Amino acid sequence: MKYTKAYFIGIGGIGMSAIARYFKFKGLEVSGYDRTPSELTAELENEGMSIHYEDDPDRIPKDRENTLVVYTPAIPADMQELVYVQEHGYTVVKRSRVLGTITEGQRCLAVAGTHGKTTTSTLTAHIFEESGEGCSAFLGGISKNYGTNLLTSHNNVVVAEADEFDRSFLQLHPEIAVITAMDADHLDIYSDLKHVKEAFRAFASQVTGTLIMKYGLDICADDTKAQILTYSWEDPEADFHAENISVDGCGNHTFDLHWKTGTGRCGILTGCRVGVPGRVNGENGIAAAAVALVYGIAPDRIKAALKTFSGVRRRFDIHVNRPGCVYIDDYAHHPKELEAAINSIRGMFPGRKLTAVFQPHLYTRTRDFADDFAKALSLADKLILLDIYPAREEPIPGVTSDIIFRNVTCPEKVLLNKEKLMEYIENEQTDILVTFGAGNIDRFAGPITELLEKRCAE
Repeated sequence: MKYTKAYFIGIGGIGMSAIARYFKFKGLEVSGYDRTPSELTAELENEGMSIHYEDDPDRIPKDRENTLVVYTPAIPADMQELVYVQEHGYTVVKRSRVLGTITEGQRCLAVAGTHGKTTTSTLTAHIFEESGEGCSAFLGGISKNYGTNLLTSHNNVVVAEADEFDRSFLQLHPEIAVITAMDADHLDIYSDLKHVKEAFRAFASQVTGTLIMKYGLDICADDTKAQILTYSWEDPEADFHAENISVDGCGNHTFDLHWKTGTGRCGILTGCRVGVPGRVNGENGIAAAAVALVYGIAPDRIKAALKTFSGVRRRFDIHVNRPGCVYIDDYAHHPKELEAAINSIRGMFPGRKLTAVFQPHLYTRTRDFADDFAKALSLADKLILLDIYPAREEPIPGVTSDIIFRNVTCPEKVLLNKEKLMEYIENEQTDILVTFGAGNIDRFAGPITELLEKRCAE
């Protein structure tokens, strides 16, 4: 690489930070801007990256010939630093283009989908690591096994989470790819479900070897030159599916994995168990195992790796699991994700009271899916609904959390400012408590865990 420095505008984003770590690993001097400090930016600073939190062009390295500037499309176009580098001759590229360049000439294994992709890609990377095959991996969450969103290897295998936002995944040309779901989302980019599906079909057309997709998705042989295989939790028509499923008292599923790769290889892998509970994680495990089986990793090594998977921070992340007291933190921010997570929790803990805390993410998503959010959240026994987290957006007149709240039909519900959340929970006896959202609701995970652990000890 001709550059000696990399500067990131939005370095604290989960995808941006993985690439920042990669460049640091490659020996570049890495620095950047983010809007607010976080646990992740603190980790990056401890790893030797210089980060500031004011929009200040004077902090940008001045030797533009040797500095690559990477930015996320979530950054406003009129941000001073972004305008400065665009007007002063720097090489300025989107995060997605950098990831595409990194994976060129390597064996890219990509996981796409409107939900499920982070856990599935992290599971895939874990299988490759545990099996001894190894890989580099750019993940959309922090692996609890490795404490990072970047894995590095000197072989030519790259596992990449393929993000549909801003059509970023169209920068990738994977050898093996997974598509977990194609639901309507990011309608500020796509406008409707039809265009979402068109983008996923375009992604499918770029797969060079095998496409593994959730059984029933609307992609056919005319959409791609790749071999198409399907996976499912328990539909026997899928090429990869579970049978003889059992679940223990902690929600951990054990199953037999039936598989066939379309090349004459097939079999049954008995007694599989993913190391984290929940049906949704079992299905993600099947998708990850499918990638590994198609690649050629030995089935017994895949089975062993599934069992040792510790999960991803904020993906069905169980912080407390005591008799009469459970706390889970989850990134779900789309109605389909909420529905899947709540149904998984119901399957793990049948008959118990489930209290959901939800922070809507983005005004546009709240506007576009208000009725669907209300329907999904009504599956809880009680809802604590917080204000909208705006992220990159300006407010939209008439769009508040109330447009969800008024149509929620669960037995109990309360609309709350997030500053009052801890005080409310302190005075609330909960059985199963879940925090949902992609904004800054994760900042409550530590205090809630501490509160509930103390309550359990009393």
